[in-house]
Amino acid sequence: MLYIVLLLVLAALGLLVTALITATSLWAWVSIGLSVLAAIFLVIDFGRRRAQRKRAAKAEDTLVAAEPALEDEKPEESEEAAKEPAEDAEAEKTEAAEEEPAPAETTALLPAEGEVSEKEPAGDPAEEASDPADVELVSALESEVVVVDEYPRYHVPDCGWLADRDTIPIAVKEARELGFTPCARCTPDAKLAAEHRATTKS
Repeated sequence: MLYIVLLLVLAALGLLVTALITATSLWAWVSIGLSVLAAIFLVIDFGRRRAQRKRAAKAEDTLVAAEPALEDEKPEESEEAAKEPAEDAEAEKTEAAEEEPAPAETTALLPAEGEVSEKEPAGDPAEEASDPADVELVSALESEVVVVDEYPRYHVPDCGWLADRDTIPIAVKEARELGFTPCARCTPDAKLAAEHRATTKS
């Protein structure tokens, strides 16, 4: 609106200058008319702006009046929100107490009379402290000994430590080459060396 008023004022000023130069009254009257029209537009714009200010002031007053009412409602809502979690927690505790199983009665199992538990020998037997002469002799023999998978000793077939274990027959010479060592319980080196010497003498 202000741009229109400015254009009208400039046009009126231009026509006024033209009227003075040409000494024509018509241009002067047109200049006056444009000036009056610009004044009318200016008054209309002023009234419109004033009405907008009044509406904005009323809207602010309405918002200010509504804020206390909202603040009064908030405490009630917060109290209700605080009550709900408390009620939910109590309900969960009640359900957990109902679902918790009763402690099962435990009874000790006692062995029947006369029942004997047989224990298999566990662990590796000690290594035989072989005589160096026996070691030298046994290392060249093809006599059969037995080994157990994942155990480092070799044994004579009737060794008491073997029990029901699965054994692998192998020549004593090969057993030593593979890194097996003699069992201290059945003393295979001493027995095999003695047997070999007895056979050689006879």
